[in-house]
Amino acid sequence: MFTQSVIRPICAADDGTVASIIRSVMPEFGADGPGFALHDPEVDHMSSAYGRPGAAYFVLEEEGEVVGGAGVAALEDGPPGVCELRKMYFLPSARGRGQGERMMRACLAKARELGYRSCYLETLTGMDAAMRLYARVGFRPVCAPMGATGHHGCDKWFILDLGETR
Repeated sequence: MFTQSVIRPICAADDGTVASIIRSVMPEFGADGPGFALHDPEVDHMSSAYGRPGAAYFVLEEEGEVVGGAGVAALEDGPPGVCELRKMYFLPSARGRGQGERMMRACLAKARELGYRSCYLETLTGMDAAMRLYARVGFRPVCAPMGATGHHGCDKWFILDLGETR
């Protein structure tokens, strides 16, 4: 069955839904303790957190309902020109149909538009489908975390030269 979907910038009316998605999805992967994005203060007000210069957050809307999202912003205390792919989570109904790749490509296009040269991301063991997507798009693993994200629960780190996206 065809599902009508759109990727669009987040608005304030989406904040509660996006927070709920993040809080329901992360525990599925054991990412609900300290050191995970679930506890970041911005989760409750994503539209304003990503409404600043150098940042953007998008939602995936299917049949009028927000079912996921992702964003980019400068990597905190990271090297100049490096952004971070942040808070990319989808409800189970939106997974396995290419929506994550569509969202990631929208975020990477925005990162280029914002002038970033590289994109960093963090994840954890067990998020295998996500890691396959990162590799398919061209992210390569790095040996240690970058910047100061506060996400010490993550144990996998990746970087992408924005000029080399596949």
